[in-house]
Amino acid sequence: MARTRIAIIGLGMASAPHAKSLLDLRDRVEVAAAFSPTEARRKEFADKHGLPVSGDLDAIFADVSIDALMILTPPNTHLDLVQRAARAGKHVLLEKPLEIGTARAEQMVVAMEAAGKKLGIVLQHRFRPVAIALAEMLRSGRLGELVSASARLHNWRPQSYYDQPGRGTKARDGGGVLLTQAIHTLDLMISITGVPVEAMAYAATSPVHRMETEDLAMGALKFTNGAIGTVSATTCAFPGFRDAVDVIGTKGMARLDGASLVANFHDGTELSVVDEAAGGAGADPMAFSHHHHRAVLANFLDAIETGSEPLVTGREALKVHRLIDALLRSAETGRREAV
Repeated sequence: MARTRIAIIGLGMASAPHAKSLLDLRDRVEVAAAFSPTEARRKEFADKHGLPVSGDLDAIFADVSIDALMILTPPNTHLDLVQRAARAGKHVLLEKPLEIGTARAEQMVVAMEAAGKKLGIVLQHRFRPVAIALAEMLRSGRLGELVSASARLHNWRPQSYYDQPGRGTKARDGGGVLLTQAIHTLDLMISITGVPVEAMAYAATSPVHRMETEDLAMGALKFTNGAIGTVSATTCAFPGFRDAVDVIGTKGMARLDGASLVANFHDGTELSVVDEAAGGAGADPMAFSHHHHRAVLANFLDAIETGSEPLVTGREALKVHRLIDALLRSAETGRREAV
């Protein structure tokens, strides 16, 4: 089978795990070009990864031999780039979040669906072995009926992280800790439990950081069957801790805590799974293995080759965006908000 030809758009911090994944899967994918408008960034990327680079974005969109784009640019650029990709007839693998606002994200999803092209979203936590095992426990009924589900994301980001131009602003990033960091943990949780029907929350910019958006959010959730849960998200938790998802069922409880999953069941049995590729909770947000990104890419290539859908489509990713919207609305209104 011919290799899928792909171009990378955006060579910032997020590009490293994707470049490593592309190199690992070189038997299935060929990098046609890696674009940045900055010459120094192109040179650094080429020297580090040995992949071809380009400063001509228009040429990438015009090249009919390029099947797909990997878009790694800031969130506020996504709508324009994805709409161009749809017009050019190219599949897209897009870094989270979809966009700075859900209305813009919805436009993007509709454009790709109308073009009949694949839109995959990089929410790689779903590919973690611990996440797959936890999802199977609920799907198989081993945990019983859902009683409670909670998500915790206690990261650390120094002020220097937010001093980068546009970082943590509504104009470029669309939000703070919920949309930029906790989106991964929230998406993971609702992919396993289903989407809550209601949310209540508080959100704040703490004295720890100087930034426009929230670095601290706490909330409560209610699920369709009456189960309840919590959300706790921050980038103020020095020195940074791995994310966690707790799921309580009528037959037992499972705790996913970063690299490990431990479940204890009422029948006296237990189960544990370890995933050593987790990380990125501390001052260096890129301090993690690229293994889960490689799984996202392999799944995206499968979708292109077989005509199936990626595990996390654009429409699927809208679910976590709507949950984050409900949490932030509640923080503003002081009321319960529908998800």
